[in-house]
Amino acid sequence: MVKNSFISVISQEEKNENKESVEFQIVSFTNKIRRLTSHLELHRKDYSSQRGLRKILGKRQRSLSYLAKKKRVRYKELISRLDIRESKIR
Repeated sequence: MVKNSFISVISQEEKNENKESVEFQIVSFTNKIRRLTSHLELHRKDYSSQRGLRKILGKRQRSLSYLAKKKRVRYKELISRLDIRESKIR
């Protein structure tokens, strides 16, 4: 349900090829991170959710570093679409 709205971020040809691509996983992790962040704003002492958030952040970071090494152009596109980081001009 929620995944379908974020699949549109990924290009149509990749959506048809493989839903378990690195880009799709990063989008999925980002969705979970945003949901947990909004949950933790209301429930500050929910330490289990804080731990889960840290684990998902680590997984997304590893996936992003992999994507940055393998497909630099796709990495930059995904970062700008998801508005994860400030883009550095090089």
